Amino acid sequence: MPYGRHTDRHPPARSGPRRSRALAAAGLLMVLLGTAACGAGSAGDAQGLNADSDKKAAAPAAEGAGEQAAGKGADRSSSAPKPGAAVAVHVIRTATLDIEVKSVPKAVASARAAAEGAGGLVADESTERLDEEHDISRLVLRVPQERYDEVLRGLAGSGKLLSRTSNAKDVTGEVVDVESRIATQRASVTRVRDLMDKAEKLTDVVALEGELSSRQADLESLLAQQASLKDRTSLATITLELSEPYAEGKDPEDADTGFLDALAGGWDAFLTMLRWIAVAIGASAPFLVAAAVLALLWRLLRGRPARRRGAAGEPPRTPRAASEEPPTAAPAP
Repeated sequence: MPYGRHTDRHPPARSGPRRSRALAAAGLLMVLLGTAACGAGSAGDAQGLNADSDKKAAAPAAEGAGEQAAGKGADRSSSAPKPGAAVAVHVIRTATLDIEVKSVPKAVASARAAAEGAGGLVADESTERLDEEHDISRLVLRVPQERYDEVLRGLAGSGKLLSRTSNAKDVTGEVVDVESRIATQRASVTRVRDLMDKAEKLTDVVALEGELSSRQADLESLLAQQASLKDRTSLATITLELSEPYAEGKDPEDADTGFLDALAGGWDAFLTMLRWIAVAIGASAPFLVAAAVLALLWRLLRGRPARRRGAAGEPPRTPRAASEEPPTAAPAP
């Protein structure tokens, strides 16, 4: 029993230290787990910061590589209009005016001054004199688009308007397409040049030179097309025809024919007849020559039999002497 009592007294004393040790171990474990979690979080944050810094450092290099591959940013997307952005409208405008004026030279000078005053120019001019009193002129004027309507109204009011036609063609899509193709072609030329700088074999250099020449020719063609579109869209074209009026009942087609006019007409007819005769002689000359040659051959062939008979023994016929008297007939018995 004493032993039993001893055992009943000591177990409570032993359970206290064990419980405190278990609590201490649990607390230490919690501390270690928290420290590990904090370390992992800080390591993750550090990795995130390092990744962000690497991305920022690689962005300029990637951007530079993209620009080099795209020919320094000149590609189709760069020239294409952005969504929502205002697109410039490109229009080709042409007009034709037929005006009757009192004096053609004065009207020509006025039209030239109007075009040059608007900042344009006279692209073409021709004048024809119908008779001693009447002229007719044709002018092609190029004026800026913003002054087109103003110049057109001024020219239409300079005399009696006989006819007027105008036309407007929107080429905005064509202009944008040409600009985009030029940008792409320039980038292509740049890439070929870069490949030529890196080429080491002669065959590669020769092949790249041919490709470069072809692409440069295409680029020059596109540039010429762009220049033509720019010229036609920046300057409008006005074709102006000026004529002078005739008196009532008089027309150059109905003018009386005088002696000199008849003489000139007869002389022209005579010259025309001589020309036709010369043409006929020239056309028949080969046939006449052939006929003459055939006639000469026929005469030569016809004279050969007579020469052959003389060579065969027939006495040649001698002509009778002029002094030989003819035989007299015998008298009748």
